[in-house]
Amino acid sequence: MSRATGWTGAILVAAGLALAAPAARAEAPLRVLATTGMIADVTAELGGECLAAEALIGPGLDPHLYEATPSDIARLQQAELILHTGFGLEGQMGKLFERLAAQRAVLAVGPAAMPPEALIPVDDLEGVDPHLWMDPGLWARIAPVIAAEAARRRPDCAAVLPEASRVLVTAHDAFAYYGRAYGLKLEAVQGLSTKSEASIADIRAVADALVAARVPAVFVESTINPRTVAAVLEAAAAAGHTARVGGTLYSDAMGEPGTPEGSYIGMIRANTLAIVTALGGTPPAWPVALAPWAARWGLE
Repeated sequence: MSRATGWTGAILVAAGLALAAPAARAEAPLRVLATTGMIADVTAELGGECLAAEALIGPGLDPHLYEATPSDIARLQQAELILHTGFGLEGQMGKLFERLAAQRAVLAVGPAAMPPEALIPVDDLEGVDPHLWMDPGLWARIAPVIAAEAARRRPDCAAVLPEASRVLVTAHDAFAYYGRAYGLKLEAVQGLSTKSEASIADIRAVADALVAARVPAVFVESTINPRTVAAVLEAAAAAGHTARVGGTLYSDAMGEPGTPEGSYIGMIRANTLAIVTALGGTPPAWPVALAPWAARWGLE
C-alpha cells in the first residue's frame, strides 16, 4: 500500500498545485532560485506564471560537494527568493546562504516543513538524513511552506497558492484520514454517522464554506442520498457562487463486484481521480509498480 498511497499523494499534491494563474497580475513573476531540481520543480508547478523558478545545481552534479561558481553567485544575488534543502545537503554552500540571508530571502525548506518525528536521525551532516524527497508524501510538505513565503512577496498571486482552496466537500464526514494524509480541508454536510438528518444550519454552514473558498466542485457518495449535497449547491448558488457535482466517491462501501472500484486500490484510485479532476488538477501517470493491477482491469 505504500506505493499506492504514494501515487495518491502525488496526485493530490498536483490537485493543490495545478491551479491557473490570475488573468491579470500587477507584479512580475517572483524570481526563485532553488539549489536542486527537486525543489525547483515543485516550486514551478506550485506557482504557475507567478513564480519563475530555476535550479542552481544541474543534473549529474552532487549537491554535497558542489561549490558555487562566480556565475552562481551572480544568479543568487539576482534571485528574490533562494530555496535550499537544508540539513547539510548543500555542504559548503551553507555558509554562503547564511551571508546571503542578510540581503535577501533564503529559506531552508527541509527544516521549515518537516516535523521532527518524520526525520531520520544520522551521525553525519547535521544529524538528519536530508534526502527527504525520496518520500513523496513527506516531500509534499514543502509545497505550503514555499507557497506561504511566495505569497508574502507576491500578494497579487496569493490566489494561485492558497492552501484554503484545497477543500473537499462531501455528503458525510468519512474522509478525515484521507484529508489529513493529503493536505485537504474537509467540509461535510453530515457528521461521522449518517443516522441523523442534516439540518438547515448544517447545509448553510457548508454552503458558506463553499462560497468563501470558491470551491468549484462538491462530491456525492455512493451510499448516501445526494439530496443534501444538492441543497448545498442550491444555497451556494443563492449566495452567488456556482459549483457542480464533481463525481461520486466511495466512502463506506466499495464499488460493484467485478469492477475496478470493487477493489480497495480501485476504490482509492477512483476517488482520487474524481477529486483531482474536479478540483482542477492533472493526475500523473499510473505507477509502474501497479501496472499488473491495472492490466488486470484493462486500465492504462
